[in-house]
Amino acid sequence: MTSSSRPARRRGRRALTVLVAVVVVLALLAVGFLVWAHVVMPGDRTAALKVWRDDRVSVQDAGDSVILRPTGPSNGVGVVFLPGAKVDPYAYLATFDGVAASGTTVVITKPTLNLAFFDTRSLATFEEHAPDVTTWAVGGHSLGGVRACQLATTPGTAGLLLLGSYCANDLSSSSLDVLSLSGSRDGLSTPAKVGAARHLLPDSASSVVIRGADHAQFGHYGEQPGDNPATVSHAHTDRVITAQVSRWAASLG
Repeated sequence: MTSSSRPARRRGRRALTVLVAVVVVLALLAVGFLVWAHVVMPGDRTAALKVWRDDRVSVQDAGDSVILRPTGPSNGVGVVFLPGAKVDPYAYLATFDGVAASGTTVVITKPTLNLAFFDTRSLATFEEHAPDVTTWAVGGHSLGGVRACQLATTPGTAGLLLLGSYCANDLSSSSLDVLSLSGSRDGLSTPAKVGAARHLLPDSASSVVIRGADHAQFGHYGEQPGDNPATVSHAHTDRVITAQVSRWAASLG
């Protein structure tokens, strides 16, 4: 072996060692991300069970989503709703219990990796679960709302519902019927952030601030890091959501 070949071999071994190290680090990062994504903020069991026992609504787990339907008269309106990042879809059963009881079908999706931005499925995928619905809207909480804004451009979508969220894409020239509910104590989708993005919604959009509500009160999953403590009860926030969303949904039909 010549003296010139030995340094070349050493460089080759070092390069291979670096490559293996990079692959290992990337693999560990990927595994760590998957573990992180699959650890969700669980829904409140008591609140969810109360909805299951409510004879005004029916609850169906369709595999890719959870569907709330009125057992009484339907208004023909449905909402495909995207959960916040890493929030259990069942955490929104109690949020929409009264809305479904009033006649609106709500399809709560189970996002890919529990993050709406990784879910590339179309609205039609979820709308197929309720063929009796004649008018569809899309909505979401937090990061789910940001993704809902993107899906709202789907032809045939009549409305957009934002709970503690705001758009990143411009919908100001659209004909969407928009309802945005935010909390004055929200520490994540803060009033300042919601206000700064208001120009991305149509002028006709309805914006309602629930005084004293925080970010986590748009679902039932306990406290959330970075949030501010609410100064009103969860029951109060639920009543406001039910009244506002039920009225908005009925106007779409």
